[in-house]
Amino acid sequence: MQLTVWTYEGPPHVGAMRIATAMEGVHFVLHAPQGDTYADLLFTMIERRDARPPVTYTTFQARDLGADTAALFKTAVADAYARFQPQCMIVGASCTAELIQDDPGGLAQALNLPIPVLPLDLPSYQKKENWGAGETFYQIVRALAKNPGPKRDNARPSCNLLGPTALGFRHRDDVIEITRLLSELGVAVNVTAPFGASPDDIARLPDADFNVLMYPEIGDAAARWLEKTHNQPCVRTVPIGYAATRDFIAEVAQLTGLDAGPLLADTRSRLPWWSRSVDSNYLTGKRVFIFGDATHAIAIARVARDELGFEVVGLGCYNREFAREMRAAAAAYGLEALITDDYLAVEEAIDQLQPELVLGTQMERHIAKRLGVPCAVISAPVHVQDFPARYAPVMGFEGANVLFDTLVHPLVMGLEEHLLAMFRDDFEFHDAAGPSHLAGNGGHSAKPAPEREETPAPAPKPAAQSPQWSPEAQAELMKIPFFVRGKARRNTELFAVERGLPLIGVEVLYDAKSHFSR
Repeated sequence: MQLTVWTYEGPPHVGAMRIATAMEGVHFVLHAPQGDTYADLLFTMIERRDARPPVTYTTFQARDLGADTAALFKTAVADAYARFQPQCMIVGASCTAELIQDDPGGLAQALNLPIPVLPLDLPSYQKKENWGAGETFYQIVRALAKNPGPKRDNARPSCNLLGPTALGFRHRDDVIEITRLLSELGVAVNVTAPFGASPDDIARLPDADFNVLMYPEIGDAAARWLEKTHNQPCVRTVPIGYAATRDFIAEVAQLTGLDAGPLLADTRSRLPWWSRSVDSNYLTGKRVFIFGDATHAIAIARVARDELGFEVVGLGCYNREFAREMRAAAAAYGLEALITDDYLAVEEAIDQLQPELVLGTQMERHIAKRLGVPCAVISAPVHVQDFPARYAPVMGFEGANVLFDTLVHPLVMGLEEHLLAMFRDDFEFHDAAGPSHLAGNGGHSAKPAPEREETPAPAPKPAAQSPQWSPEAQAELMKIPFFVRGKARRNTELFAVERGLPLIGVEVLYDAKSHFSR
């Protein structure tokens, strides 16, 4: 364990809470001290749900440790059943309660409740949130999925959507988009789980012809079990991005024998045209650093390079369970994957690589802001602004449109801010000037705005053995447009290193510019 002010994932019992909260008719009894009830805020404040998660806490206190905490847990289970009347109950312990070793599963089973009670073994000191969510979903599927019913004649092919859950990045809208896409192809959705599924729905999972694994972090173990136990094939292409969506449609069509031609000819996604348009040509070759959960980071890297023309200079994830997949993906870009759950290591990597765009989690948003680099959020963990009220999937053709906006707008807005700064002293556009169409005889001019001091963004720390920058050269560097500033910095430092110059002044900066302009 380590002490930190930020973590990409909570303990595994938070993952179990995400499953219980996503489902209907499931209740989670968590053996936990008073302080562990903080997790409710993740759902009511950040995800803005209109109800508390279906979780009962034993909330034992320090004085209870000398008494019978097992009795407290049994009372909590009995009271939760009497009050909420769930169709299924899951029980487990938080990281603190795990040390007491009260065996929540055995205690709950001893009550002989008339519903399924599933004990969770969630090792808080070895595993984390996504693993806890995946394990919880797997245990629920394994316990409740029944043998499939008889197939109807001439029925449309059907599938299950596996993996969407509470507190997931755009999961709600992804489900809508993929359901719509499958319907246009001629495939019915049998069950979406765990999001919105009841225990009865879980029992119907084997009735589908195949499964669609939307989020491997959550649904992979359950999908493998269904494939092994009920011979259900699984579509594993994650449809994030225009090309990946087409690959997904082709995989489903091959599995079902349906004609994908009309859907593949669909032109509703504007990403291919926009990425070729004149307006976005200046983005080609921009250096991008990508970090998040493995599923989103790998998919976004493909979009960034193949569909928008960016250069991926850094790629990594925080969930070590997918380190093998992430290393294979990074190798395709000629990179070594960054596998870490230490945000300081991520910040150091961004600082050294000097990207022109950072795509990551809420933490990378903060890091990029400190370093003065444009950023967009493409993966959980996220804050409230990334649970929009509007429809904003990242999967499917509409998701490709959303991704274009998400990845390109930070760069476009950065360009606008640079132009505003560049023209702020112009006679017509400076801060004290009123609107140009009103200025003149008898016109109303705006009140002069107070003078603001230009504070250049903090410069990234130089790497070991790199030359230092003088304050004057640093100020001059900040006058260069952001979208070529990184290249100018790298070229100047290379110029100085080759000539053994320990300090970069304004003169060295312009000498380097002349050298590389030849």
